Amino acid sequence: MEQIQNIPIQNYTYTLPDQKIATYALPERDHSQLLIWNNGEIFDKQFYNLPGLLPSDTMLVFNNTRVIRARLFFRKPTGAKIEIFCLEPFNPVEYTLSFSQTKICSWKCIVGNLKKWKNEVLYQTLVSDGKQINFRAEKIQELSNKAYEIQFSWDNPLFTFADLLEISGNIPIPPYLNRSSEEIDLTSYQTIYSKIKGSVAAPTAGLHFTETVFEDLRKKNIICEEVTLHVGAGTFQPVKSKTIGGHDMHREYFTVSYDFVNRLAAFKGLIIAVGTTSVRTLESLYIIGRKIIANPETDPEQLTVNQWEAYAEHKTDISLQETIGALSEYMQLRQLTELKSSTQIIILPGYIFRVISGMITNFHQPQSTLLLLIAAYLGEDWKKIYEHALNNNYRFLSYGDSNLYLKLPAFANTYLDRCPSL
Repeated sequence: MEQIQNIPIQNYTYTLPDQKIATYALPERDHSQLLIWNNGEIFDKQFYNLPGLLPSDTMLVFNNTRVIRARLFFRKPTGAKIEIFCLEPFNPVEYTLSFSQTKICSWKCIVGNLKKWKNEVLYQTLVSDGKQINFRAEKIQELSNKAYEIQFSWDNPLFTFADLLEISGNIPIPPYLNRSSEEIDLTSYQTIYSKIKGSVAAPTAGLHFTETVFEDLRKKNIICEEVTLHVGAGTFQPVKSKTIGGHDMHREYFTVSYDFVNRLAAFKGLIIAVGTTSVRTLESLYIIGRKIIANPETDPEQLTVNQWEAYAEHKTDISLQETIGALSEYMQLRQLTELKSSTQIIILPGYIFRVISGMITNFHQPQSTLLLLIAAYLGEDWKKIYEHALNNNYRFLSYGDSNLYLKLPAFANTYLDRCPSL
């Protein structure tokens, strides 16, 4: 583990010119470029080619989280503008419960223009469907990492907190876009299959999928499964320490259904994660299953994954079917229809992938934990891929183009000839 923690972050950087960063999504999502890497070879296609590139014995795993309008703006009587960026629920801590509150709730937030906000309560008056709501925000306490507990309250019980975010909130597009959110971002920064509210950043690998692509996947009998991981603002947090061991990985909350766990345990084909959030969820399930095997009486609340757990030494190599099977049995015995947990897993070069066979992802920022995750799968080839993309007009980051990473034998002859590029 010490060797992994001593990885220098400067080894995982590259020069990203501003003009390579896509500031808006393409009008047609599935017309993004698709870079394919398979066992060291690179190919260029379009994203709508994806179904033809996948073997029929493939399971795609999507993150169905939905981005919330997490940025709220209040004005003091003096005119000073205060931004409150909602990160995750604080009380109640469960997302669904917090969103359904009709009077009061508190969230862990980052506050913009903090120096201007002393201890006074902030107010704004909202109107929706002809009904008035007096919406208040109060600073309760300072938390870790410059975040605060902010208590929200309002005087109209006809509206939930989720309603208030929809009425007054702004979509939190990534800071590196260097622009304010616009009306178009309300749709372009959501996947078409997003369902469960809770993220402050989109699982961007999924932004390329369209109904046409899904229809082509169904025709090929490719299995599409869903998990939920709420993406936190920590996904944009750069690694500031010289070595990765000095970086405190952010924690994110996820939910998987009992039915999905059962199907995953029985599946024998390729498991391809759509996005790094799906990778993190799936690989965390393996660690949780291993915990259950070690102690079948573990309390469900203890089935969380900490930053360095994946690198702890174990005497035997337990198979995916064993670990996920143990999780399935555990949930059945406790009559759990869902497993709600959290993960702080950090995936770095040297990590052994236990669940996924491949992944679909976008291009990531230099010196980020996401780039390190990619390097864990690709090895040093990540440099070749990013150099190829920079030299071939690929668009980078959240609204940019996509990648398909695989390790299949005879890929070029078997699949590429079915999908001629335009």
